[in-house]
Amino acid sequence: MNLKKINVVIGREYSTRVRKKSFLITTFVVPILFAAICILPSVLMMNVKEKSQKVSVVDNSGIVMPYLESNEAAVFTDCTSQDIETLKATVGGDDCDVLLVVSPLDSAKSVSIQVYSRKPAGVEFYSGIADRANRAVEAYRISSYDIEGLETIMKDVKADVKVSEFTIDASGKATVSESGIYMIVSMILGMMIYMFIAMFGGSVMSSVIEEKSSRVVEVLVSSVKATELMFGKIIGIALVALTQFFLWIILTVILVVAAGAIFGFSDMASSAQMAGMAQAGMGGVDVAQAAQGGEFGVILTTLANLPWMRLIICFIIYFILGYLLYASMYSAIGSAVENEADTQQLQLPVTIPLMIAFFIVFFAFKNPDSPVVWWGSMIPFTSPIVMIARIPYGVPVWELVVSIVVLLLTFFVLAWCSAKIYKAGILMFGKKSSWADLFKWLKQK
Repeated sequence: MNLKKINVVIGREYSTRVRKKSFLITTFVVPILFAAICILPSVLMMNVKEKSQKVSVVDNSGIVMPYLESNEAAVFTDCTSQDIETLKATVGGDDCDVLLVVSPLDSAKSVSIQVYSRKPAGVEFYSGIADRANRAVEAYRISSYDIEGLETIMKDVKADVKVSEFTIDASGKATVSESGIYMIVSMILGMMIYMFIAMFGGSVMSSVIEEKSSRVVEVLVSSVKATELMFGKIIGIALVALTQFFLWIILTVILVVAAGAIFGFSDMASSAQMAGMAQAGMGGVDVAQAAQGGEFGVILTTLANLPWMRLIICFIIYFILGYLLYASMYSAIGSAVENEADTQQLQLPVTIPLMIAFFIVFFAFKNPDSPVVWWGSMIPFTSPIVMIARIPYGVPVWELVVSIVVLLLTFFVLAWCSAKIYKAGILMFGKKSSWADLFKWLKQK
C-alpha cells in the first residue's frame, strides 16, 4: 500500500467531515448537555424551595397532633373541634391548603389518615405525615404496655449501623471509597465506548455506501487502490472522532468551571476540603476522620482515588482499537451493498457482540471478576466496552496487556479479511450481496 495516497484519503475524509454543519452542531451541543447534567442537579437543589403548606388537622385519635410540629414546609393547625364538612369548604383558600383527618384508634391500636387538597401536596409531604403518624402510634403502643422504662429500652434496642468502605493499595495505605461511585463511573465509561464505536463505526459504513451508490468510488479507485481507500477512510473518521471527543472534554470542563463560578458552589469547595482532611487521616484508617467530609466528601475522595491516568489511557486505547476493529467490518459490509436498507442482514452479526458487551457492563459492577465479565473483557469483540467498565474496580496489568494484544491481533486479521471483501465488493453493482458472496470474495487471491 502507498502511505502517501492513504494520507491523501485521510486528509480528504477529515477535512470533509469537520466542515460539516452536523459536526459543528454536535461538537458544541453535546458539551452543553454534559455540563447541564453535571450542574443542573446542584442548581436545582440550591434554588428549588418547597412552598409552605397550611395544614388544618382534625385529630380524632388524640395521639397524632403532638407529633405534627410546624416547620418551613408545613404549618399545622389543630382544628379537631371544628366540623369536617365546614373545613373541607375552606381547602384551597387563604387559610388552608391541606386538610388532614386522623381517624379514631381502632382495635389494632392504629389510625388511618385522609388528606384533602385542591392539588397533590407532593411525595415528601405524604411520606413525612406517614412517618410522624407511625411514630405517634409506636409511642402509644409502647405506653399501653405499662412497663416502666419500656420506651427507653426500645430506643436503646434500635440500631443504626454505619458501614464505611476503604480500599487498601499494595503499600497498605487505606483510602475511603464508595461502591456507588465505582458503579456510576463504570457504567458511564462502558456506555461512552459503546456509543462512540457504534456511532463512528456506522459512519464509516454510511460513507462507503454513499460513495458506492453515487458511483464516486469508481473515480476514487482509479487513483488509489481499494484497500488504501478503505484504510484511509477508517483512519480519517477515527481522527474526526478523536478530535470531537477531546473538544467535548475541553468544552465540558470549561462550561462546568464557568457555571460553578457563576452559581457559586462554595459548599462544594468546603466539602472537597473536608474530603481532603479525611483522606489525609487515612494512615490509621480512622472512620471518624473519613466521615468528616460528609457524604459529598466521601464522593469527592472516591473520585480522587480512581486511577484516572490509567482510565484515560485505556479509554483512548480501547476506543481506537475497538473502533478500528468494528469500522473495518462495517466498511466491508458497506462495500457489499448499494443502500442502507440492504445492510440489515449483514450488519446483525456485527451489532450483536456490541449489544452483548453493553449488557455485560450492567453486571460488571455487581461482580467485576465474575467469569462472564472476565471473559467479556478478554474476547476482542466485547473487550473494548467491558474492560473499560472493569478498570475502576482494579484490573491486573497482565490482564490489560493480554486483552489489548488479543484485540490488536484480531484487528489485523479482520482488517485483512475486510480489505479483501472491500476490494471485491466496492465495484459490484446491481446484485444484492449475501454472506455466501462475502465468503467467496474472501477466498479470492
